[in-house]
Amino acid sequence: MSFGKQSARRAVRVAFVALAALRAGASAQETDLFVADRPVEAMEGKQVVFETTHGNFIIEVEPQAAPNHAAFFLKQAEEGAYDGTAFHRVIARAIVQGGDPFTTDPEATGRYGTGGLLRLAREPNDLLHLRGAVSAVQVPGRPDSAGAQFFVVITDQPPLDGGYTVFARVVEGIHELTVISELPADERGLPEERVEVIRATVRDRPPELPPPFADTPADELAAFRVVLETPLGEIAIRTAPEVAPNHARNFLRLAEVGAYDRTAFHRVVPGFVIQTGWMDTREPPAPEPIVRHITNLAPEFSDVPHERGVVSMARLEALDSASTSFFIVLGRAANLDGQYTVFGQVESGLEVIEAIEQVEVGTDEAPLERIEILRARVERVE
Repeated sequence: MSFGKQSARRAVRVAFVALAALRAGASAQETDLFVADRPVEAMEGKQVVFETTHGNFIIEVEPQAAPNHAAFFLKQAEEGAYDGTAFHRVIARAIVQGGDPFTTDPEATGRYGTGGLLRLAREPNDLLHLRGAVSAVQVPGRPDSAGAQFFVVITDQPPLDGGYTVFARVVEGIHELTVISELPADERGLPEERVEVIRATVRDRPPELPPPFADTPADELAAFRVVLETPLGEIAIRTAPEVAPNHARNFLRLAEVGAYDRTAFHRVVPGFVIQTGWMDTREPPAPEPIVRHITNLAPEFSDVPHERGVVSMARLEALDSASTSFFIVLGRAANLDGQYTVFGQVESGLEVIEAIEQVEVGTDEAPLERIEILRARVERVE
C-alpha cells in the first residue's frame, strides 16, 4: 500500500487541424526564399529569450535539422522584428502562435495571421511535434511558404509531424506558454487579452552549472537545515545524511532551487502525519530549471523510528518512487519503520506543526483552506 498522494500529470491533448486552422498568406507577397546567412556551427547553442507581457520563455534553435529556419528566426530576433508583436492565435493546451509583423498594430486584427510569410522552403527533418517544439507556420497547400510566424506546441501533436518544419524547442517557460494558450479567445483563436513581446534577445546557451550540493561531501550536509516559511510560522528541519545521504542531498537541493516554494500541505492526519512537497500542489507549477532537478530516489531505510518530529519521504507503491513529497510525523508510527526513508528531524517550529495538525480537513485529508510553504530557505548552521 502506498503512502502519500503523488501522481503523474496527464497531458491534455487537443486536436489541431492545421490546414483549416493556421491562418496564413492570403495577402502576403512572394519574395525570394531565404537561405541561411551563417554556418550551422555558428548557430549551435543559440537561444532567443522572449520577454512578454505574460511572462518569459526561452527558445533554442536546432540548426542541424533546419538551418534556414534557424538562421531566419535568429535574424528576425537580432533585428528586433519580434519586438512589439503579439500572439494572435491560441488553442488551449495545444498551440500558441505568433511572429506576425502585422500584430504590432493593435487595430489591424483583421490582418493577423497573414504577415511575414513566403520566405522559407520547408526543411523536412525527423524532429517531432512534441511538447515544447517550435514549428513554422505555412500557407495551406504551400509547403515552401514559411517565414516569421511560428507556433509552439503545448502538448504533443503527432498529426503535424512531417507536414511542418520543426526548427527549435522551448528550453524554459513552457508553463508561461501553457497559461497563454488557455487565455479566453474569440472564434478565430485571437486572445481577448493582448499578449505582446516586449523584446526578443539572442544569446548563447548559458553554461550548465552543477546541481546545488552536488559536490558537498555527505558528512558536511548535516551543516545545513531547511526552514519552511508558512503563514502559521516557520518550521526548521535538520537533515540526517548519516542515515540517508541521498535523500538529505535531494531535500537540500530542491529547497535551494525553490521547488518547495508555494507547495501546499496537502494531507493532515492528526496524531499521524502532515504531508507537503507534492509538485501537483505547487502554484504555479515548477518551471523547467526546477523540474530538471526532480528525480526518483532509491530507498535508504534505517532503524531510525518514526516518532514525533521525524521527517520522512513519501512514495508510491514502488520502493524507488520517492521524489519530492515528504511528511512530518506527529506521533509514534511503528508501521512506517523500515518502509519509508527517514532523512531529517524538526529542530524548531513544533508549535506550527501543532497548528497545522488542528486545521479542518475534508474527506481526502486535505485542509479545507490552503496552507502552503511560502518559501523554503536553506541555512548553514554555525
